[in-house]
Amino acid sequence: MIPILCLGALLFGLVLFHVHKNLISSPLRHLPGPKSFAFTKWRLGYEEYRGMRTQCVNNLHKKYGEVVRVSPYEVSFSSLSALRKIYGSGSRFERDDFYQMFDAYDRKVLFSYSSGIDHRERKKILNSAYTKTAIMSPSNVDMIEEKVKDFLALVQRDSSATGAVEIFSALHYFAMDSVSHFVYGATSPGRTTAMKGTRQHRGIIDDMLDPARRKLFWYAVFWPRLTEMLYAQGAIVQKSLASFGLLPMKTPTYTGLRKHNFPVIQHLETQQLLGSDDSLASRLLAGTIPSAKASAPMDTLDVAAECSDHFLAGIDTTSNTLMWVIYQLSRPENEGFQSKLRAEIQALDGPAGSGTFIYPEKAGTLPYLDAVIRETLRLHAPSPGSEPRWSTNDEVIDGYTIPRGTVVSISPYTLHRQPQVFANPLRFDPERWLGPEDQVAERKRWFWAFSSGARMCIGVHLAMAEMTTLLANIYQNYWTHIPSEYLQVSPGMSARGDLFYDEHLSQVEEHKCWIQFVPIRALSTCLQGCV
Repeated sequence: MIPILCLGALLFGLVLFHVHKNLISSPLRHLPGPKSFAFTKWRLGYEEYRGMRTQCVNNLHKKYGEVVRVSPYEVSFSSLSALRKIYGSGSRFERDDFYQMFDAYDRKVLFSYSSGIDHRERKKILNSAYTKTAIMSPSNVDMIEEKVKDFLALVQRDSSATGAVEIFSALHYFAMDSVSHFVYGATSPGRTTAMKGTRQHRGIIDDMLDPARRKLFWYAVFWPRLTEMLYAQGAIVQKSLASFGLLPMKTPTYTGLRKHNFPVIQHLETQQLLGSDDSLASRLLAGTIPSAKASAPMDTLDVAAECSDHFLAGIDTTSNTLMWVIYQLSRPENEGFQSKLRAEIQALDGPAGSGTFIYPEKAGTLPYLDAVIRETLRLHAPSPGSEPRWSTNDEVIDGYTIPRGTVVSISPYTLHRQPQVFANPLRFDPERWLGPEDQVAERKRWFWAFSSGARMCIGVHLAMAEMTTLLANIYQNYWTHIPSEYLQVSPGMSARGDLFYDEHLSQVEEHKCWIQFVPIRALSTCLQGCV
């Protein structure tokens, strides 16, 4: 009896301690937000475990306003003034420890650097490979043309075999084949051919799309040392742990990707292929990127880590955005948008269905296509969740003093759903980006799909070139529709532990999206025969 009373007293004391520390004496105690979230990080942790953190924080902003305390040491914001203060040029906020999980081979990469100084030095090395001029070089344009034609061939094969194409996987193949060519080179063993059916390369995507990766992400955030220890064990121990349900998943996600990457870097180095092409890897290894030698030097492991990160970053983001574009244009209520896009393409390059290839230079000039992509990125940002930062100094944001060490964040998901900026925010409406200039300018101020400031996405020009070219050529040649049996099913996209889907639908199929591709010439022939 006495041990039970002692345990009860201990637990009661711990509760009182946390009440005093987090609710009574905390310098954040005056900030808006629910007390349960301010009391313990596990309240938000529960939402993260459910894969609903981002949606939960958005709902808190709806209830409490632009400033919400979402855990004992984290505050979420949703204003433009906070966006400029935290992420704008000259910001004193740094990335927090959250980003350490994106290190590769125990090396920092551009995306995971906490220090703004270190990030700036690494970015100097990488920037020239990602300028718009570099992306529009003949070798990269040829690469994009080749991959778009490979995707159209895949669509033709799969449509003939099944009547519909599962585009979630197919677009991941497209994005992986494209970025592997860009990172490793046209003749490198690192170049993947998943669209042509290479099973080993498709296995890399299968590894990435394992639904258990959301669970692994949660473990890595809340139990980082335990997760690292569990996966440091040998195969036999891991198997035993897995049998008791003590591993988040059988192997850490992205294992296949990193196993693919490292031997390729070793091959490029040992075969003396350095600088023999325009690929990112060979140029980094050879030091032929301007300032690569003058800035902080990169050894082989640094190059391997950076290439692994760029390989990964170029897959999910591009493929998920393309999937949502095609999904939205294929919904019956959005058929008018698809027709207008096709009319724009037809005006650019002759009759739709003519088979004329549309190159990146022309695809990037289509305003309606740009509006379609921008609206998709607004509604389905590839990284919709919070972007955590912290400062070593006390800061004032939106009138509140934020003590040093406090995590602050903003999410694209919440910014993009502000009803005073985006009327009917859950509605897919590309034409909101084609309205009066002053209204469009205001919406663009709230558009944050690629981040901003020094940490803005370095690969935006490559991603846009791939997306505009693929979409222009798809809708030059096909009508797309959702099969009737899938009209009430939303595809599910996982991003940093959360699950995102079409919020108008309640049934979700994670990492699947079925689309019918109807060739325009065949459709035109049918329509002529029916007149």
